[in-house]
Amino acid sequence: MASVRDLKKDINYVLGDIIEAVYFWEASNGKKTTKEGSDLIDEAIAVFDDLIVKVNQNVENRSKHLKAVKAELEEKATSLVEKLNKLG
Repeated sequence: MASVRDLKKDINYVLGDIIEAVYFWEASNGKKTTKEGSDLIDEAIAVFDDLIVKVNQNVENRSKHLKAVKAELEEKATSLVEKLNKLG
């Protein structure tokens, strides 16, 4: 298992890229902000907060727990990207 620091970086980069993509989508459509974009950004921030809390939890089987957090990141990021793709 990669280090906790690397997992936190992955969470930050993946969700940050999704938020950046929302801003890019809004700019490319000539809009400053949209309700759909704001909702998606709020959801990405909520996912970030939730995952960071989970990473910082003290659990008995740390390795298994971190693998589950990484899997959850992949699942939720995929869902967010699908929602982003539907905005177009």
